[in-house]
Amino acid sequence: MSDPTAGGGVQADLLTAAALGVYPLSVLTGYSVQDSSRIEASQPMDGDWVADQARALLEDIPVHAFKVGGLGCAENAAEVADILTDYPELPVVCCPSLPAFTDQMAEEEMIGALCELLVPLSTVLVLDGELALRLVSDEEEQQDSVLTGSECARRLIEFGASNVLLTGASQPGPQLVNTLHGEGGVLRTDAWERLGGGLRGFDDTLSAALAAFLAQGMELSAAAHAAQAYTWQTLSQSWRLGMGHNLPNRWCDWAKS
Repeated sequence: MSDPTAGGGVQADLLTAAALGVYPLSVLTGYSVQDSSRIEASQPMDGDWVADQARALLEDIPVHAFKVGGLGCAENAAEVADILTDYPELPVVCCPSLPAFTDQMAEEEMIGALCELLVPLSTVLVLDGELALRLVSDEEEQQDSVLTGSECARRLIEFGASNVLLTGASQPGPQLVNTLHGEGGVLRTDAWERLGGGLRGFDDTLSAALAAFLAQGMELSAAAHAAQAYTWQTLSQSWRLGMGHNLPNRWCDWAKS
């Protein structure tokens, strides 16, 4: 999805990849009316247009990794999944989101498409605990909050995800704790000082950075740590360009170590 502020969305992916030395290609799945304060409206693109954009690029230019973000509707999720199945050797970083300004039926269709079609194709699924709970649990479990983050990650891996990077973005506390889960359990846990103020773009920047490092051949655990370090610095050195949220500074000073 498009975010004209580049705080998130495909513009965030493009800036992040370019800042990290990767040449990004893009497929637009929808567009929005928004500023640094709020989203006023959004509209997914027709699924055929999504598929045609991707096929045209992939038939012309070799790629080394995929990053999947907001798709806008279940139809687009199905089109993207169909394309990804043709490239099983390439890493897929999936940072899902539920569409804004839609009804409950469309949201449930999107959850079903994510879980059935895209989660099984994900090399790394990047999401916070709140969305993870929505994807793997029924309404009663969501209300009772009976599942821990680790249990949510385990279920997502049972759905087919190779790895799950569960972020602490929606959790309280002085530290932001992110945990990378694999089939055998926890692969690494990283804790970062939680930054105050109105910040935007954490998940999109993190997932795009992770895809960029994987495209450059970095091993998964090291790539996950480097992506977190980079993202934390983009937010700690963020810019307040408008009247709303601070936006990530993707040309920040940072170090992989």
